[in-house]
Amino acid sequence: MGKFDPSTDLSDLSGKVAIVTGASSGIGLYTVLHLVRKGATVYLGARSQSKADQAIARLQSEGLGSSPGQIKWIDLDLTDPRAAKRAAERFLTQENRLDILVNNAGKLISPYGRTADGISDSMMVNHISPFLFTQTLLPLMEQTSADGGDVRVVNLSSEMHEFAYKPRYDSIEAINDDFSSSLMPQSRLYAYSKLANILYTKELQRRLDSTGSKILVTAIHPGSVLTEGTIRMFASFYCGGFLNWLASLFFAIPVVGAYPSVFAAASHVVRRDADHYKGQYIVPGNSVKKTSKDSENMTLAADLWETTQLLLKQLGV
Repeated sequence: MGKFDPSTDLSDLSGKVAIVTGASSGIGLYTVLHLVRKGATVYLGARSQSKADQAIARLQSEGLGSSPGQIKWIDLDLTDPRAAKRAAERFLTQENRLDILVNNAGKLISPYGRTADGISDSMMVNHISPFLFTQTLLPLMEQTSADGGDVRVVNLSSEMHEFAYKPRYDSIEAINDDFSSSLMPQSRLYAYSKLANILYTKELQRRLDSTGSKILVTAIHPGSVLTEGTIRMFASFYCGGFLNWLASLFFAIPVVGAYPSVFAAASHVVRRDADHYKGQYIVPGNSVKKTSKDSENMTLAADLWETTQLLLKQLGV
């Protein structure tokens, strides 16, 4: 595939509505920028009005183009699934269509923690709350698709999913594993949550296909991108300043790091070649890449789905 340029390779998105989570900075911020420049109304997911206002001001300073769409704030806190569901329900009262959902928000490699409900915060932010957010919005996406809309769900994963070791998702205890008995527990935890993103992508696509739905679901790896979050992560390591300097030489800047997301979300190529892309894992260069053996395990995918639903039921969500 030739070099991708969102300014020329995306169709007009006027009249379309999109949500991008975790969009106050980094890849999410520039995903919003690329979509709004093509005319879409984009809901920018952020945890506070001030973060959203700062992000919107930043985008305006970057330039929104000659015929931009609109940017609106959606108040979204993925540390609490109840908040995630409320955000989705509020959106359903505001819009009568949803064409694009980019589940961009995520917790990077960091120490293990638990939410107020006692659940692994990595799994809550990276999988459980996005699962509930997506499932709550799915009926509207189904209606948009049935009315002729080109509807897409994009889940950000990572090549780190390949480092998940003997993963299990068949119990809440497994979901809450801190991987303290393994080497590099923080990396194992992150890999485990990113594998969950791919398993969810494949299982959601399978379920949609079984009903005849035309919604396309993809997972993407954005590549190595020097986002604000990445800079903070490296800064927390030994020789963090050196690591950030080194990364600045080789990592993509966020405006480019968003390319795989917007390709999956809005390129006409993905719809034209739907059978090639749906349920698949897209990497920089916008090619489909084979994922790990565990990510192809549909028993793992079914376990993840069932345990996520069980957990949410126990939380009363």
